Formats: sequence, structure tokens, C-alpha cells
Amino acid sequence: MRLKLPIIALLALLSLGGLIHPLAAQPVQTLKGSVVDQQSEIPIIGATVELLGGAEATGGVTDLDGRFQMEGVPVGRHSVRISYLGYETVTVPNILVTAGKQAVLNVSLQESVLQMDEVVVTAKVGKGQPQNEMATISVRSFNPEEVNRFSGGRNDVARLAGSFAGVAVADDSRNDIVIRGNSPTGVLWRLNGIPIPNPNHFATLGTTGGPVSALNPNLLKTSDFLTSAFPAEYGNALGGVFDLGFRPGNRDEHEFMFQLAAFSGLEAMAEGPLNDQHKGAYLVSYRHSFVEVADYFGIPVGTNATPNYRDLSFNLDFGNGKAGKFTLFGIGAMSNIDFLGNEIDETDLFANPDEDAYATSQMGIAGLRHNLIVGENAYLRTVASVSTARSGYEQDNYLAEEGQKIRVTEVADVTNTFSLSSFLNKKFNRRLTARMGLLAEHYQLDTQVDDREGRPDLDGDGAPDWFRVRDFDGGMTLLQAYAQGVYRFTDELSLQAGLHGQWLIYNNTRALEPRLAINWQLHPRHRLNLGYGLHHQMQPLPVFFFTENDPQTGALLRSNENLDFTQSSHWVLGYDWNVAPSWKARAEVYYQAIADVPVQPFPSSFSMLNAGADFVFPEAGRLVNEGAGANYGLELTVEKFFSQGYYGLLTASFFDSKYEGSDKVRRNTAFNNGYVVNFLAGKEFKIGKDKRNALTFDMRASRAGGRYYTPVDLAASQEAGEEVLDEAKAFSERYDPYFRLDLKFGYQLNSKNKRLSQQFFIDLQNITAHENIFDLRYNPQTQQINKVLQSGFFPDIMYRLQF
Repeated sequence: MRLKLPIIALLALLSLGGLIHPLAAQPVQTLKGSVVDQQSEIPIIGATVELLGGAEATGGVTDLDGRFQMEGVPVGRHSVRISYLGYETVTVPNILVTAGKQAVLNVSLQESVLQMDEVVVTAKVGKGQPQNEMATISVRSFNPEEVNRFSGGRNDVARLAGSFAGVAVADDSRNDIVIRGNSPTGVLWRLNGIPIPNPNHFATLGTTGGPVSALNPNLLKTSDFLTSAFPAEYGNALGGVFDLGFRPGNRDEHEFMFQLAAFSGLEAMAEGPLNDQHKGAYLVSYRHSFVEVADYFGIPVGTNATPNYRDLSFNLDFGNGKAGKFTLFGIGAMSNIDFLGNEIDETDLFANPDEDAYATSQMGIAGLRHNLIVGENAYLRTVASVSTARSGYEQDNYLAEEGQKIRVTEVADVTNTFSLSSFLNKKFNRRLTARMGLLAEHYQLDTQVDDREGRPDLDGDGAPDWFRVRDFDGGMTLLQAYAQGVYRFTDELSLQAGLHGQWLIYNNTRALEPRLAINWQLHPRHRLNLGYGLHHQMQPLPVFFFTENDPQTGALLRSNENLDFTQSSHWVLGYDWNVAPSWKARAEVYYQAIADVPVQPFPSSFSMLNAGADFVFPEAGRLVNEGAGANYGLELTVEKFFSQGYYGLLTASFFDSKYEGSDKVRRNTAFNNGYVVNFLAGKEFKIGKDKRNALTFDMRASRAGGRYYTPVDLAASQEAGEEVLDEAKAFSERYDPYFRLDLKFGYQLNSKNKRLSQQFFIDLQNITAHENIFDLRYNPQTQQINKVLQSGFFPDIMYRLQF
């Protein structure tokens, strides 16, 4: 009965929304936006903007600021064509117009190389086209609607990327992503042009993922996701890049949104003009966890403990002025959870029944971005930011005596980062555009980890002795510089080249990296891409500042602090085929050689290539950069962009990921699934006499090869009283293949009073309750190996109101 009452109330609210003004005319809304030159970002004055499909509002031209606005656009999905003399014509399909929010379309046009009175080349910009004109290979863009629409995504950018070719989500409990067999530590997160700390709740030092995202997709604009051979402006990353940006708020009208979801929580968002002149806009959102409600109704979330999390995001656009355009943006996130042993069972994903654990996490970033137009064909962009990442963890283990426990772990990590990024972008002519920039990051750390779980009792007090795992209070600076350019020989053939350098001042480690990409439009429907990139990345901070005792003096020693960068050479060949309107196919083959990987100084199977998909890093000191690895594979994508009421996406990745430890034995990495196949599809059914409302259906099916793991040595574990792995069989055994099916049903309502829209969906994740293995874990209480499963069936419910 507890479950029925809120659902009945919600359905009643939705039904009420569908009865508003039943005899009014078809609802309409405003469609507005801007048009700029792709290379220089100079506004294009007088560009023609046309609403296609026979709508009454046919369009107009852009004003002195490159802006346009169309009133009376019917609610629904539309296509817009933008053209300007001397530029390639662009058609943007699938623009969603709802009653509760004005639709915004910002487009960049590329000037044709040909000096012609009328350009006949037509480029169709749809889903997947990169926002960064310098990124031309192994890149895919995504928009907020996709994040919210795809089934199983939990409103999470990283989980959305798990549907793309070459990407696998490490497990259901976290959103760490594996790109072409690389560790999740190789992922770079950027927001508004500046690197940011791990943007997830319950994040820990050195990781890039977590159980719940702190990035609110409702604030994002269309952003890029890169998987290899990325341009020279991206550094200190081996696997991939999330290049995200916050969208500006509505500079003309105040708009509000209320959202309630089982996983992402309760959200309130507001946006509107900052002043009466409508030159600037604000955008702010607050979210609070709602998982305790799911727990109240008995819906499994992977743990018996109740996680608490909340985040605040904002973007203040102060508009253009004489000194340029300033934007203030930021994110603040807090989370905590208590695992109590008497409430935990042996199947819990995150904790063990013989311990109490308390975890906290905070993340915050504030940045100021300045954009200045320089002359007629250049702009200078500068971003300054300060961020903090804090995490704490305490663990008490139960002793054999009933009711007694002992503190065994204490973690306190604080990382404050001060960043400054600046680049000058110059369009020299129709053919050549260049960009030069600098990035400085100063990390101020205060990290301390004490642990005595499994340690010897040398002082004879009846309890294990404390051991200092990590101890550092100081700073380190990473400097990066780059130069890159694109030269267009013709409208069909272009060359991107660049050089990136980085310098870790702390231990005087340096690297110089060439980047290269060639794009050849063989035919209006066929394109070839060839790319190469040399990349380096500093080691995760928990590894860098691992502490051990000096065998000679007994003093604490940070034996990993002189580690060099890990190096990656990445080659990729791609082929794009525009099969038909709204249909596209892509194939890419790649090879990645990895060198200078930290391994142990004596023969062993250990390698840092296998770390990074958990909350902690392995305790290993005196590491040396003598390991290696290799990834190679084939990726296939067939995509039907949303049109005629439906979409589809089929991705298949076939790859091999191997590594060599200091014992020179070639093994599978922990992330070598071998294959990943995803199929996504969705259908929208227009309902009602005026077709203003819609029923939606979305599905996602995923299949992946089982990951390799190191088995537990049961006899040794029973003798030691704790888990002991059989290192002689490192990554030799494999979990069963992974399978998951998600189904999502939705209902969209657009009020006929123009100012209100509602959306409701229920996302049935892992609807077959398939038992995917998360871990095989030794249980000291039963002295047996427990099978820990990933998330079972989980219904995520969401209601959204926009007005």
C-alpha cells in the first residue's frame, strides 16, 4: 500500500496535465539561437535560418549579433536549415520543441575553401558531430536529451558513453569507463575548457568514476567524447576525454524545472536573464538524493546501506561587453554513507558483514571563463579555476569476541587544485586555422592513510600495528603547452597537426607529443580518417605518494615519487558511410602500444594497467617504469538518427588487451572483455487530436565478454584469516559473459497554455534480473568464497515539470 499511494498521486497529476485547455489551439513555442563562424567564432550577420517541413513559421535571418528568433513554432520535433553565402549549408534535424521551455539552437558554419558565388556543398549536422573543429577522428558528440532519453543511463554522462563503440562500463555499481581496454584512470574530465577533479559522488583520490554522477546533464550543452589520437590541446590522458560545457541560461525569459527520480534524486532548476538588458543569463540547479525512498519501498540499489548525496551546479553568463565575455561556473557536491556490519550481508557490492565502515566525499570547483574577440578572425579564451576534492574513510573490524570491534583504517585526503588555461585561436584564411595555448595546474595535497588490517602485532599489545600507507603534505605543479592547426587543401581533404608538451616539475619529468590526423571525403557519402597520437600521463596520486619503511633506516619513504609518465602511441584508421538520410555507419581499427608502465622491481605479475576501477589503489612501492601493454581492435557502429518517430544504435567492439609485468609474461588485462555489443532503440508515438503529447518506448540490450581475474587461493586464505589471491594464476580465469536488458516507458505532455510541459518515465533496468558476477570474494566468517553479484533488477522512476 505504501508503494501504491505515491504512484496514484503521480498518475493523477499527469492526467491533470493532459486535461489543460482541451479545446485550445495547438501549442507553440519559441525557437532561437545563434550562428557563428566555426573557426573564428565571429557572429555571422544575415545568415538565413529556415524551419523545414512546411511549418507556418518559415524562419528569418540573423541580426548584428548573429542571433535569430522564431516565434510560433509548433510543439514537436523539427529540422532547421542554416545557410550563408560562401559557407557550407547546414541542416540540423531532430530539434525538440516543448511547451514548457524555449528551444535553443547554436550553430557554427564552416567557410568553403572554394571561392564561389554560391556554395553547393551541403553538410548535415546531426547527432554525433564534434563541437571542437580540431577533433576529427574517434570523437562523438552527445546532447542532454540523449543522456535523459537512453534507457539504463541513470542521467549519467559516463553511463551514456558506455553505449558507444570502444567503450565498456567497468561494472553496474560504478560509472568508471574502460576505453579500448585502458584503465579508467586514463580518462580526462574537462568542463568549460579546464580539467576538473573526479565529478562523482563517493569519489576517492586518483579515481575517475564513482557510484553516482555529480554532473547534472540538464545544465550541459552538446559536448564531445574522444577515445583516441585526440588533438594536441588535450594532455595528461591515455584513454579518453570528456570535453564538457555548461550551456548558458535563457537570456530572455525566466524558466523553471522540477524533477524527481529514484536514482538522481530531487532536483530544482532555474534560469533566466541577469538584467533588464538581456545581455546575460543565470542557470542554477540543486539536487538531493532520493535513494532512501527507493530503499523504503524495498527497491535494491546494490547495498543495504543508504547513500546520501547532494550537489549544486551553476553557470552565470554575464554577456558580451567591451572587455569581452565573462562566465562564472561551478559545481559543489557532498556525499556520505555508513556501512554497518549487522545490516550488511555477504552479497553486498561495497562492504563486508564483518566490518563497520564510514565514507565521506566532497568535491567543488569554481571557474571564471573569459572570451575576447581579437581583430576580425581570432579570439583569446582564458579560464581560471580553483577546485577541491576531499574524501574520508574509517573502518572498524569485528573481533572474534561478540560485540567487540577495532579501528583498522583511517583515510583523510584533501586535494586543492589551482588551474589556469589560455589559448589564442586564429583563422588565417579559408584554409588555415591555428591554435596555441598553455595550461598550468598546481596541486596542493594533504593526504594521510593509516591502516592495520592484516598487519603483524610486533609490539605485543594484542592488536595489529598501525602502518602509514600514505603521508604527504605539499604541492606539485604540472605545466602543459600545445600548438595545433588544421589546413584544408580542399573542401574534401584536410590535415590536422599539433605538438603537445608537458612537464611535471615535482620530479622534472617531461614529454613531447606529436599529433596528426588526415580526413578525406572520398564521396559525399564516404569519408576516410587516419590519426596518430603520442600521449603521456602522470601516475595516480595515491600511487605517486605511497609510503613504506626504508629497509635500512626504518624511516618512512615515498619510493614511487620519481616515477615517469606512462606513454601511449595510438594509431587509428576510420571509415564513415552516410548510408541514407538519418542513417550512418562507421568502422574504426586501432592499435595502441603502451610503455613505461609502473611495475614491481622484482619478477611479478603486478602492473598499474590493471588498477583504477575501484575505490582504492594497490599498495605497492619501489615501482619502476618498465612494464608494457598493447590494445588493438575493431569497432563498428550503425546508427539511425532520430527521425520519423524512432531511432536506433548498434555498436560492436572486438578487441584484445594485454600487458606484461616485470616477469615479462604476457597476460590479459583486468579490462579485456574481448567484445562488447550494444543495441539501443526507441520509438515515439504522438497521441491526442493535435498530436502534442507522446508515449515513448526505449530499450537497451548489452552483451560483453567476461573479464579476467585472479582467483582466490582458498587454502592460503583460510590459513591467513583473510583473502589471499593466487598470483601464479594472475588474470587467468574469466567471469561469465555479461548481459543486461533495460526497457523504458515514458509519457510526455505539452500543455496548450505554452508554458508547461511534463514528462514521466519508468526505466526497468536489468529487467530479466540477469545475475552478472561482480566479484568472487573470500569471507573470513564462513571461510568460503562468496559470489557477489552486480546490480539486479532496478526500476528507476522519474517525473519532470518544466514551466
